Amino acid sequence: MSDGKSGLELRSLLKKSGELELSLVNVPTPEPADDEVVVRVEATPINPSDLGLLIGAADMSAAKASGTKEMPVITAKMPEAAMRMMAARFDQSLPVGNEGAGTVIRTGSSDAAKALMGKTVSMIGGAMYTQHRVLKVRDVMELPAGTTAADGASWFVNPLTALGMTETMRRENHKALVHTAAASNLGQMLNKICIKDGIGLVNIVRSKEQADILHKIGAKHVVDSSAPSFMDDLTNALVETGATIAFDAIGGGKLASQILTAMEIAANKTAKEYSRYGSNVYKQIYIYGSLDNRPTELSRSFGLTWGVGGWLLTPFLQKIGPAEIGRLRQRVASELKTTFASHYTKVVSLAEALDPANIAVYAKRATGEKFLINPNK
Repeated sequence: MSDGKSGLELRSLLKKSGELELSLVNVPTPEPADDEVVVRVEATPINPSDLGLLIGAADMSAAKASGTKEMPVITAKMPEAAMRMMAARFDQSLPVGNEGAGTVIRTGSSDAAKALMGKTVSMIGGAMYTQHRVLKVRDVMELPAGTTAADGASWFVNPLTALGMTETMRRENHKALVHTAAASNLGQMLNKICIKDGIGLVNIVRSKEQADILHKIGAKHVVDSSAPSFMDDLTNALVETGATIAFDAIGGGKLASQILTAMEIAANKTAKEYSRYGSNVYKQIYIYGSLDNRPTELSRSFGLTWGVGGWLLTPFLQKIGPAEIGRLRQRVASELKTTFASHYTKVVSLAEALDPANIAVYAKRATGEKFLINPNK
């Protein structure tokens, strides 16, 4: 165990030449200011939002490994099309990891900081793929007694995204919602929230195995986009729930269009009169992920009362303000082991996170494959 004065940190560097380089560097741990704490990071997940910074659109199938077992270096080629979007990060060695959890090993002089000494805390603020992280007290949350760092590692991104979806639904006057790639950790959380809060939820998955995962936790409406009866199944679920807002993790291809079309058919089934402009029921798709990087295709067969936009957690939280964020965080803390429990398939060290065999698995962003890094393993 290190003394906490310095530690390893995982970095992602995109060179102007188009080469992506992933490596570990040894960095000093700054002394904490009055209102700061030093946390020994013991658990930090690899989320899709982390992969965007870690590897982006790089071709990891042709990645090359060099360096040593303890200090590996991975290089891969970034496609030219992706380079245009990333000019702002050229030749900068960037730390990675949005959220995590660990033990407070040193504190600043304020009472709030000192009260956290030795406590297990969850944290947000980037640069989590590191052995020690210095953070302001406001950016950490003391975990309830009996909660491990692994229990609290995914406390922010997925739980608050799932709660943000139901909050957005209410604020925009919809009564039920649709979710795609729905068997993910986030999708399972969303189901538990909706079951608990009595909200209608239509889950779209891509296989029977994924449907089974959701049925096991009590999901009522699960439709398989690979089934020949998909559009009919989706329309029937929309009629039953009245869902008119969808959160789409896929992004590319025809799925958003299919959802809008099915919403329109469902609305017309209950319409009192025909309109050549389509139903007057407002239908909204929010794309919040890009599991499919192809263009989003819209076949305009759903009238004129609809919207397609992007949804991101940070702007949503800025919009609702500190008091509401506090309410949502409190709910997450009290339901960490139930509603907001995450399941991981593998725990790796920082060096193991740069093992090509592990990268090949987590870079696929596959449902049911969730990696957790323990930087101090």
